[in-house]
Amino acid sequence: MASAAQVKWRIAGEETVSCNCAWGCPCQFNAPPTTGFCQAMAVHDVREGQYGGVSLAGVRFAQVVSWPGRLDQGDGTRLVVIDPKASQEQRDAVAVLFTGKQGGAYFEIFAAICPHTAPPVFKPIDFKMDREKRTCSLRIADVAEFTTGPITNPVDGSEHRARIALPNGFEYKEAEMGNTVALTARGGGALDFQFQNTYAQLNTFDWTNG
Repeated sequence: MASAAQVKWRIAGEETVSCNCAWGCPCQFNAPPTTGFCQAMAVHDVREGQYGGVSLAGVRFAQVVSWPGRLDQGDGTRLVVIDPKASQEQRDAVAVLFTGKQGGAYFEIFAAICPHTAPPVFKPIDFKMDREKRTCSLRIADVAEFTTGPITNPVDGSEHRARIALPNGFEYKEAEMGNTVALTARGGGALDFQFQNTYAQLNTFDWTNG
């Protein structure tokens, strides 16, 4: 629950995450990443929400992240991107949320395990997603792009549908599993990476500090 020093907020919408783990992503089950380290990209399309008296409906933001080991070991690096269509008030609100100081498990956890976080940058986020079909395309000029599709059967090419349900999850309660067809990130240093045919999740989110 928000403390007296915090602004009451809530945001809800659609999220797609792509990372370098194998399909299923061991991190979803408190296990080490497939490769022993994590490189990922997450994009969020806020459909409804507010930060105090500021509406956050229609805001888009994304983050490129990298950890040298398990996420709980921290030492992560991240770049936060906010779509410049957001007003100055909306930009300020999202930037504050990412500090974790306004509460909410998602933002508090990521702030704690990503000590190497630069100030947000503002670039157009071209994002299209169809959760039912497990398809998504993302492009952030000069920063990153990725596409996802359904996991397919290696024998006959038919679509293989799977979901992960986390009733007590802080990020999502249920997510569709997809395939990251290809991802390229150009965030600089630890945030420069490429991979293909790896984990993707497509889900709704509903976060609050209330």
